[in-house]
Amino acid sequence: MARLLATLVAALLLVATPAAAQLPIFDAHIHYSRPDWDAYTPERVLSILAQAGVRRAIVSSTPDDGTLRLYDRSPAGIVPFLRPYRTREDMDSWTRDPAVAAYVEERLDKRHVYRGIGELHLGAQDVDAPTVRRIAELAKARDLFVQCHIDETTVEKMLTTYPGVKILWAHAGMSSTAATVGRLLDRYPMLWVELALRTDVASDGTLDPEWRALFVRRPDRFMVGTDTWTTSRWEVVRQATAAVQQWLSQLPRDVAEQIAWKNGERLFPPP
Repeated sequence: MARLLATLVAALLLVATPAAAQLPIFDAHIHYSRPDWDAYTPERVLSILAQAGVRRAIVSSTPDDGTLRLYDRSPAGIVPFLRPYRTREDMDSWTRDPAVAAYVEERLDKRHVYRGIGELHLGAQDVDAPTVRRIAELAKARDLFVQCHIDETTVEKMLTTYPGVKILWAHAGMSSTAATVGRLLDRYPMLWVELALRTDVASDGTLDPEWRALFVRRPDRFMVGTDTWTTSRWEVVRQATAAVQQWLSQLPRDVAEQIAWKNGERLFPPP
């Protein structure tokens, strides 16, 4: 019996050791939108995040009610961002729709819980549009981040058009190179970057040397993310987070900790 117990304890320790080495994750890109509500209860969503090692997460949703459903159940774990899309159709017209600007302002006034506005989709031609301008004004006045899914030309135009507005650049531009991202970070102190869906950072499981050098040089400006943009993405949250953990393990520990969770905690302190 004693030998059996010793064997079981040893086996448990072997299983537990890799988990103990995992970093807590601050996920900077989660959605809980209307199609998700029937498939996953808020409790199930929070469980999925916890099982993936996600300590806290930036959440935005279409419509915004999904974000608040999660926040009201876990205010310590959810960092609410206000997405301006009432329905997916708003994605095509929001930049010039005064009703969207009114919706955003009304929601911000009703619940003083939001830490940012977004995720927003726009092109360089939309940067000066009325609703974009109003959102930038609201963000600056209320010290909120604006999370933007935009290319490198558009992010630079946003930063120059709206100085003083804190921009969280979704997906690092989706396809922008490490050199381009580094140049923009060097030039614009109000820019932070999240890496949702950027599997090219470590396409074969090995961290790309250029990205590694940038992370080491600018460790305070990056966060990781998953992007549950469609309901099926909830099935791969743990897998996506595990892939991130793999390349984080190839960085110096202090750099990995900043990117994994410390930057999120610093920028969005718990309530």
